[in-house]
Amino acid sequence: MSVIQVQSPGLLSTVQDLGREGFGPLGVSASGAADAISLRVGNRLVGNAEGAAALEMTLLGGTFVFPQSAIVALTGSDFGATLDGSPLTLWTSAEVKPGQTLRAGATRSGARSFLCVQGGIVEKLFLGSASTHLLSGLGGHQGRALRKGDVLRIGPATAPFQKRTLSPRALERLSPRKLLRVTPGPQSVWFPRESQQLFYGSAYRVAEESNRMGLRLKGPPIVQRSGGEMITEGVSLGAVQITAGGQPIILFVEQQTTGGYAKVANVISADLHSLGQLRPRDEIRFEQVGWDAARALLLEQEQLLTSPDLFVL
Repeated sequence: MSVIQVQSPGLLSTVQDLGREGFGPLGVSASGAADAISLRVGNRLVGNAEGAAALEMTLLGGTFVFPQSAIVALTGSDFGATLDGSPLTLWTSAEVKPGQTLRAGATRSGARSFLCVQGGIVEKLFLGSASTHLLSGLGGHQGRALRKGDVLRIGPATAPFQKRTLSPRALERLSPRKLLRVTPGPQSVWFPRESQQLFYGSAYRVAEESNRMGLRLKGPPIVQRSGGEMITEGVSLGAVQITAGGQPIILFVEQQTTGGYAKVANVISADLHSLGQLRPRDEIRFEQVGWDAARALLLEQEQLLTSPDLFVL
């Protein structure tokens, strides 16, 4: 079986697929790729099923040696990657020869880059998924971020190399957004009109304390009506909670499955991948859309991802 040797892991590199849905009642969040669109596209570029496990790199990429040949694709943010010193084009499949080294540096754009390889990364499944859940230390490669000296197994090749590139039109339409579209949260009526106007009219910066569990934001505090505390309830990916101090937290892929903070809004499904590309100190805003618009935007995105014109050969 072919392998990838980790010469340098980067800042935070983990094995991720599309996560383990359906275990929220057991207290297990889905985890999975922070930018699912990049993972799905990258896997299709190399001929995998969309949900195959790949490497997710955060802010600073790693160095990986391929003792055997492989077909790879890098998607997501630009980490200035090279293959034996030659630039490696983003959103394009590439053939790696035996003994070549792939290096990824510091990000030049968003927060995360994905290294997809034909055959996928082979790891023991936990609740049906190979995704790393860092908080619990389960899934992925030994339940943790990669370390120097790790050896990752690659599944068998499924097809001969064919160069594919994401079309410019698709790349533009799938680009991460800083204006996040949201629908009203379950407790949106708890916030007076003035608070909601402040929330939608203000810019917020992503805090340094943000991680895969949640994105903490800094900006004008949002005040809710007095009336006691709410009962803890289930929470969803992309929920925008308002803490006791009035600061928003966007629940992310390793979120807790229940929470007791009021939720003023929820990021729509079509914009969830944008959350995975937010870096500390990035500035974002929120735009409210209706339920019908949210569904239409997701349908439009899925139609694009299944379009025969998604790739240029």
